[in-house]
Amino acid sequence: MESESAVTTCYRHPKVESHVRCTRCDRYICPSCMREAAVGHQCVECVKEGARSVRQARTAFGGRISTVPTVTYALIGLNVLAYLAELLRASVVDRFSMLGAGLVDSDGLHYLWDAAYPASYHAEGLVDGEWYRLLTGAFLHLPPTEGTFGIAHIVMNMFALWNVGRIVESQLGRVRYLALYLLSALGGSVLVLLIAPDQQTIGASGAIFGISAAYYVMGRRLGADMGTINRFMAGLLIWLLISAGLTSWQGHLGGLLAGGLVTFAYAYAPRDRRRTLIQASVCVGLLALLVVLTVLKVSALRTGAV
Repeated sequence: MESESAVTTCYRHPKVESHVRCTRCDRYICPSCMREAAVGHQCVECVKEGARSVRQARTAFGGRISTVPTVTYALIGLNVLAYLAELLRASVVDRFSMLGAGLVDSDGLHYLWDAAYPASYHAEGLVDGEWYRLLTGAFLHLPPTEGTFGIAHIVMNMFALWNVGRIVESQLGRVRYLALYLLSALGGSVLVLLIAPDQQTIGASGAIFGISAAYYVMGRRLGADMGTINRFMAGLLIWLLISAGLTSWQGHLGGLLAGGLVTFAYAYAPRDRRRTLIQASVCVGLLALLVVLTVLKVSALRTGAV
């Protein structure tokens, strides 16, 4: 009869008798701790250690390879939720749209900005400290009451985000892609502020123009067939011209420029240890530039020096 001292137990579960050893650390493991390996079984800790030592696959732009466009799904969800909020409460558009400077009276009527406004009026927009408008406006869209283009506004934008966003996210990875999207949206809002500060704007178009610019830059960097991409960009630029009379061309152009700059840094940064640092530095630098431009413009509006 086998003696009690000869009974071997799992190193993680001392009460469970075990006769199988981990092929890496040689410790006894029970069935619940076994993980199949190329030869035999390994324990949980050795599997985790092995995963840390294996270099994660990266795309040509430094992003982690992912088959599920999680960020694109999330962005579409946020835009749809914001649209539902508009349907439930129309005041959401006036409260969170992008607006550099405006006036509102005691009856809730809106007027163009005038730095020397009377005491009976109240300032609204960035001049009143509503800095959140720089991003919240990029998640709102024209309500259905704006005619045919009302519902088409969000449908077209989400269709473009679904088709182009998934491609861009798969190449950039989630973090880089999210930074690109938000900086493009911010770039669009800042250009609106600089050129048309009293214009109320909404829509994800600035961000979508940014990821469209990324789509073009990525295609050039990867040596893709540019025929399809060039046709897509031509259509985008035509829409930029058409939209001058329908929506904010300033937001579209600002998003396009910001997205192109960020993706250029993503695509052409040296493929060594400095790559992530350079890419992050460009993003931070662009953010700082947009913040400075915003502060200067808002200060000028408040003093009437525009």
